[in-house]
Order: sequence, then C-alpha cells, then structure tokens
Amino acid sequence: MLKLIDGKALSAKLRSGIKEEVAEIKAKGITPGLAVILVGDDPASQVYVRNKEKACIEAGMHSEVYRLPEETTEEELLARIDKLNKDDNIHGILVQLPVPKHIDEDKVIDAISVEKDVDGFSPANVGALLIGKEAFEPCTPRGCIELIKTTGVEITGKKAVVIGRSNIVGKPIAIMLLRENATVTICHSRTKDLKKEVRDADIVVAAIGKAGFITADMIKPGAVVIDVGINRMENGKLTGDVDQNALKEMDFDCYLTPVPGGVGPMTITMLMRNTLVSAKRKLK
Repeated sequence: MLKLIDGKALSAKLRSGIKEEVAEIKAKGITPGLAVILVGDDPASQVYVRNKEKACIEAGMHSEVYRLPEETTEEELLARIDKLNKDDNIHGILVQLPVPKHIDEDKVIDAISVEKDVDGFSPANVGALLIGKEAFEPCTPRGCIELIKTTGVEITGKKAVVIGRSNIVGKPIAIMLLRENATVTICHSRTKDLKKEVRDADIVVAAIGKAGFITADMIKPGAVVIDVGINRMENGKLTGDVDQNALKEMDFDCYLTPVPGGVGPMTITMLMRNTLVSAKRKLK
C-alpha cells in the first residue's frame, strides 16, 4: 500500500516550534528578519514569494519584499543586496531565482553575505557543507531529509539514488544523504540503465522536472520516494516527477511525498529555520 508522507502536517508542526523560538528571541531584543527580492513578474515566482512572506508574518518574523521590474539592471540589484547586507534588521536575504537573463545569477549569489545566505547557495556555504562544517543547508534538500526521517526508515547503510544533479537540489541532497551515512548514487541524463539504478534504491529522490518520469516498475518494495518535481499540466494542475497513480496500484508498501503537499511546504519552513538560526547567531 502506498503511504503518503504529509509535508503539510510536518511543516505545520515545525513552524509552530519556530514561532515559539521567534517569540523567545524577540523578548531578548532581536526580531528575525528576512528580505526577499523578486525581479520580474514570473507567475510561479510571485506565488513562492507570497507564500514566503505569509509564512514569515505568521511566525512573527520581520518580512521585507522587494518586487523589482524586469528591466532592473544588474548594478541596481547588486546595490540593493549590498544595502541589505549592511542592514542589522535583516538576518536572511533571498533573491528569487531565476533572475532575468541580462543579470548574472552567479554574481547575485556571490553578492549575498555568507552570514545572510539563508538559501545556502553561496560557494562558501556549499563548500562548508561538502567538508562537514557548519553551514546554511539549502532549504529544499534539508526539507527532504526531514521528510525521510518522519517515515522511521533508518538512512544509515541504505542505498540512496538521487535523480538530477542540479546545484539547488541534486548535488546538495546527495551530500546530505552521505552525511547521514547512506550509500549514494547520483543519476542523470547520461546514466546507463537508470531503471536498474532506481530499482535497487531504498531511498529515491527525484528532482528532474519531468512529469511522471519515475514509473511504478522502477520502485522496489519498502522504498522511500521523495518527489521534488513540480510540473504544471495543461489542465493547470501540479504533478511531480513520480507517477503517483501508478504507485497506488502496486501491491507492495512504499512511501511517497505527494505533489503538491510534500516537499513544497518544507522548503519554506527550512528557509524560516535558517533565518531564525542567523538571528540567533547575531544575538550571540
């Protein structure tokens, strides 16, 4: 039987704890502050930014959102980031990706202070993560780890397969699984016999952006499947990289994060947690 991992429920539980910690740190004189910058009017990005703003306010955090026009220059964006780097009321800075093509994404990421890089995208944070030092962990991969742990399935010693090698999800989740003592394989478009690799996995993380790409015959009984994919169908509905309906028909047990309601809510929750951690460091 297919067992769905409820990302909404876990997210609500964690956000309740974050809200309590925010109240405690506010009593000591610091209000955790998150600044989000959105350049352009991409509809999906607008939704993400609204959700982040709402989550921060509900937790009692200070929220600033800068909605900049599409024609904003790279220099103007970098100047805005520099100003926020120097603002003591801001503990986390997030530039919603993707940015318009005339802006260098790498320059934008590098411009954010490492201490305020709550997305965990800067080379310094990624490097620290790789060698096992303290770092802001990228929000989506960290949320994936939390979701796996809710199943009660032990990660240590398990074979984990990550499908996708992006800098935002694929590579960092592979590092995090390795830190949890899994044996990790990263699969991608050049992998030979992908089906066999996935079929052997105890833990599968699908992050490729292709609707229904992972079929039921690729999943072994008892596996934990984390579906990071968010694909919008012609009817407007969202679906993941995993064929959830086909998995429901299988006569064996396995775990799956649904889309929507799985990884998505956890990404924002981990962003809030990172912002809280940054504010705590400032307090110390």
